Amino acid sequence: QLQLVESGGGLVQSGGSLRLSCAASASSLDYYYIGWFRQAPGKEREGVSCIIMRDGITAYADSVKGRFTISRDNAKNTVTLQMTSLKFDDTGVYYCAAASYLSTLDCREVAMNYWGKGTLVIVSS
Repeated sequence: QLQLVESGGGLVQSGGSLRLSCAASASSLDYYYIGWFRQAPGKEREGVSCIIMRDGITAYADSVKGRFTISRDNAKNTVTLQMTSLKFDDTGVYYCAAASYLSTLDCREVAMNYWGKGTLVIVSS
């Protein structure tokens, strides 16, 4: 059973930056891909970004392209989401999730098998 733990959330002013981390309990994540999702108050959870652990291929939601960067550290089994130029609309609980990578990078929520409990990001306007 793969366990995921997010960290790094907090309160930040609009225009500021935060770095979120997702630590996975596994001997190796080479056969997984990791995604970041977020859920704003009163809204459905949405995908933010995801990365294939083996080769680093990434994908981003249009709303965060150019502002967020996802990266991985295979030696530490961690995935980082660097968030810059934060906006009020980026507020929400951020979750990391994992799925086994077969041949397709499917970053949809329905494709993910393992979930962390989330970390709260609040961007003040």
